[in-house]
Amino acid sequence: MSRNRPINQQNGPSVPDIFRRACKRFSAGFVLSELITASAIMIIVVFAIAFVIADSHRGFNSLYAQTYSDIVTDGHAAKAKFDAVIRKASVDGFSLGSNGEWIEVYYYANSESTAVDRYARFYCANGNLNIEYGQLNPKTALKNQIISGNVSDCTFKQFGNSVQMTLTLDDGTRTNTIVSSAVMHN
Repeated sequence: MSRNRPINQQNGPSVPDIFRRACKRFSAGFVLSELITASAIMIIVVFAIAFVIADSHRGFNSLYAQTYSDIVTDGHAAKAKFDAVIRKASVDGFSLGSNGEWIEVYYYANSESTAVDRYARFYCANGNLNIEYGQLNPKTALKNQIISGNVSDCTFKQFGNSVQMTLTLDDGTRTNTIVSSAVMHN
């Protein structure tokens, strides 16, 4: 061996040549342990994402059922009808059941009426909140309307010119209590 020759020109392959050959032999694919590790990570990520999506879907369905169930929509309808009728009623008089189980308010049929000539009566019967519209003299029922179903309790109270309705709706799985107050304006 001559001392003047560079190291890489010695007899036999140099260290970088051995390393390059080894890399060429193993660079064609992945080792089985790498594939198993990558697959395990992917499975964990996919299951985590599926769990989040399923939980979000379950939460959405629950929220949707609470927002758009029959007792919620019936509660909104009952509140709107109660407010509209009471606000239209005259402050001159009304009748309230002894236990607050019904209320009857009086109102003008139209803007040309000089005296209170109509009535509206809220009452519960057969699990429904009903309203009966009628004429005062002679007292005649003109129309009955069911406002809400699934009624488990309904009470009416009077405070000055204000009337309050406490309505509890129950469909067997959920309970919704609506408290609505309105002031008689006419």
